[in-house]
Amino acid sequence: MYNLVVFASGNGSTLQSIIDNINSGNLKAKIQLVISNNHDAYALTRAKNDNIPTYIIKNSNNKDIDNELLEVLSHYDIDLIVLAGYLKLIGSGLINKYTIINTHPALLPKFGGKGMYGMNVHRAVINAHENKSGVTLHYVNEKYDSGDIISQTVVDVLPNDTPEDLATRVQAAEKIQLINVLKEFEK
Repeated sequence: MYNLVVFASGNGSTLQSIIDNINSGNLKAKIQLVISNNHDAYALTRAKNDNIPTYIIKNSNNKDIDNELLEVLSHYDIDLIVLAGYLKLIGSGLINKYTIINTHPALLPKFGGKGMYGMNVHRAVINAHENKSGVTLHYVNEKYDSGDIISQTVVDVLPNDTPEDLATRVQAAEKIQLINVLKEFEK
């Protein structure tokens, strides 16, 4: 078993997938803490519903956030940090101390970078008339969506897809891919 910390900014459906896989015994991990920069994130409710401690970031400056989180995380035994819909840039202090992975709703290097998250990505993929999209799981470095790729899953873009249609299929693939990668960290 290994220890996770999950960062999330929104709904937390990916967090819920991790929780469900842990609770079913499919994933041998424990979530030590869920962190959010958004006090209204439903991910915090999901964590509380499963008795997982939560922390809401207090600072707004990236350097201050990095120092704040280094202090908070120093109280936990952490093997891996998972960014599951977390929208802030991770600071060098965290990157140098922890192994951090991120899920991204496109096949990087296309459609990555600042502002490229959620529906912004799916709209961009459709507007570019791509016939493939997907999910990229990658290590986090100091630039948005540019760390070494761990794995990718291809999702077809269908001729009449809306961004919402594509998002539904990409999110389903994301959850499967993430759990498969997290199982690799059990070894």
